[in-house]
Amino acid sequence: MTSFSDFAQHMDWWGLITLLISAVSALLCITLHELSHGFVAWRLGDPTAKQAGRLTLNPVKHLDPVGLLMMLIAKVGWAKPVPVDMRYFKHPKQGMALTALAGPAANFLTAIAAVAVASLIWHFGYVSHITLLALCFLSNIALLGVGMGLFNLIPISPLDGSKILFALLPSKAYYKILRYERYIGIALFVLVLLGVFSGPLSFLIIHVIQGMCAVTGMPADVLWICQDVSAILKLF
Repeated sequence: MTSFSDFAQHMDWWGLITLLISAVSALLCITLHELSHGFVAWRLGDPTAKQAGRLTLNPVKHLDPVGLLMMLIAKVGWAKPVPVDMRYFKHPKQGMALTALAGPAANFLTAIAAVAVASLIWHFGYVSHITLLALCFLSNIALLGVGMGLFNLIPISPLDGSKILFALLPSKAYYKILRYERYIGIALFVLVLLGVFSGPLSFLIIHVIQGMCAVTGMPADVLWICQDVSAILKLF
């Protein structure tokens, strides 16, 4: 009993809460990203995602464990891709590009909404454990949303950015690249593990977040601090 009490006393509970908040935020960003892909594809005439049960807010349906882990560690990651059959689209390449763009767009919209709500809480709320947890949750959504959106806009297959860029290519070249998408994806995964994109993405994430803060009136330095509940508590 004493050993459990010692364990509980020395446990970093606020650190654990921060980790849980980050995980929930990542699941939300992943879910909205993939749901947006499937919804736009469905609206453009492709029922594949709907038939696969992917037009849902259930995060388990969209979860890729490795992608979630990367989001928690590196602040960039991915989900289980929504199945899309471009043969259903009236204009296949353009439909694929719009479907691909929907995911990052959802992430950016979610991020700026989170920053806006955080700004309202910061300026008009009163200090309590609830508001501190809310700020932590919102700041994590903003950071992870921007990180996921930017990462997926990298124009390397199979990321969304490649689908947008390849829509400009001749059809013969477009379909040829798609045949090698799996192998390119393996190379991309290796590059992520090596940290090739870390520097440029960190630079872009910082500036995009600062832009969102400028628009919403949220102090950028406070938003960064609010990612960690323990860091927030030090402000008061």
